[in-house]
Amino acid sequence: MADNDVQELLKLSKQLLDSIDHKDWNTYTSLCDEELTAFEPEARGHLITGMDFHRFYFNMNPTGRPRQSTISSPMVSIMGEVALITYVRVVQAIDEHGHDSSAACEETRIWQKQDGEWQHVHFHRSII
Repeated sequence: MADNDVQELLKLSKQLLDSIDHKDWNTYTSLCDEELTAFEPEARGHLITGMDFHRFYFNMNPTGRPRQSTISSPMVSIMGEVALITYVRVVQAIDEHGHDSSAACEETRIWQKQDGEWQHVHFHRSII
C-alpha cells in the first residue's frame, strides 16, 4: 500500500467532511459517486441509494453556527481499486446560545478509483 495513496484518501475524506460541515454541495458531489449508498442514523436502518436523500440536509437553512469535524484514529486499507477507511468522527459545534458541544460517531467509508480518481461510493455511520 503506497503511503501517498493513504495520505490522499485521508485528505479526500477530510474534504468530504468539511463539505458536509459547510454545506458545500458542489464539493460533496464532486467527491461522491452519483449512486452513493449509505447506512446512517437518519435513514432509520434503510439502505439509501443516490444523492437525493443527502441533498435534503444540504438544502436546509444554514444556521451560520460554526461546526467542524475531526478524523480520529483512522485506519486505511487499500485493495486494488477500492479503499476502506474507518475512523471516529468528532464533531464540534456552537449552539445558538454560544455554548460549545462535541459529539462522536463511528464511520466507515469506501472509496473506489474511477477513471484514475478516487470517488466515495459507500458509507456507514453509527452514533456512539
